[in-house]
Amino acid sequence: MDSEELIKKWLKNELSDEEKQMFDSFDDAHLNNYIIEKAQVFKASNFSEINNFDVFKVQYNQQKIPVKKLNWINPLLKIASIIVIALGVYFTFFFNQRVQIETLASNKESIELPDHSLVMLNASSHLEYNKRTWKDHRKINLDGEAFFKVSKGQTFDVITNQGVVTVVGTQFNVKDRKNYFEVKCFEGIVKVTSDTISRFLKAGDTYKILNGKFSEGKIISPVPNWTENMSVFEAIPIKEVFAELERQYDIEINYNSRSNRLFTGGFVHDNLDNALNTITQPMNLTYEMSSSNLVVIHEKEN
Repeated sequence: MDSEELIKKWLKNELSDEEKQMFDSFDDAHLNNYIIEKAQVFKASNFSEINNFDVFKVQYNQQKIPVKKLNWINPLLKIASIIVIALGVYFTFFFNQRVQIETLASNKESIELPDHSLVMLNASSHLEYNKRTWKDHRKINLDGEAFFKVSKGQTFDVITNQGVVTVVGTQFNVKDRKNYFEVKCFEGIVKVTSDTISRFLKAGDTYKILNGKFSEGKIISPVPNWTENMSVFEAIPIKEVFAELERQYDIEINYNSRSNRLFTGGFVHDNLDNALNTITQPMNLTYEMSSSNLVVIHEKEN
């Protein structure tokens, strides 16, 4: 038996006594025995058992770290976005300089416009204009009531939901409330247009559309009464009077009557009891304060 065959049988532990004596006579028998002894105490590292190649491929793909592709378009999009935002901010602050002024109930405010025209804004009113374009286009959007003293210059427009008032240099009052549009001219000439009705007003003339009905009239006071802390009415529905009272005193009025009675008279803006009495007594009404800001109005019993 050759040495190679003898070693195979030795590894399989199949040597006979005679063959074992022959194997021990080899020069490297001692080295071979040493390797076998050490291999018996050798412990392999932990390993994961893969059932088959398909399972291995799925697990491998799940563990793959994605390679980030360089995209030259993304930086350009970011730069473009920054430019758009910057331009938006620029045009907002430098080209669209809209000025908005709003008064709360029971408050009034005086405003000087860029051309030194003066505006007094009544309670619960809103005014808006463009400061940047003012020199070329004197236009104001008004929701509420305001008295204007316009400096001479180019055309001056007051735009409301119910009509447009056009002047050059004059003094006038514009009232734009729900179902109530009124213009009073105190100096100069005023052009008023609402729907199909257009008029030129001279000092002392009034233009009024109330609940869809147009009327004209005259005034004798040099300035609007409300600028002197008094509201004055001539044949105005009582509900409109109470609405103005709510604005001037920041109160809520509960009046459930369905009648559309007209009121002629006025009330002051600095004494609520006085104001309520001057309205309710001529109209045969009574009132009671149910809380700090709620007033209940009743019809007197006959």
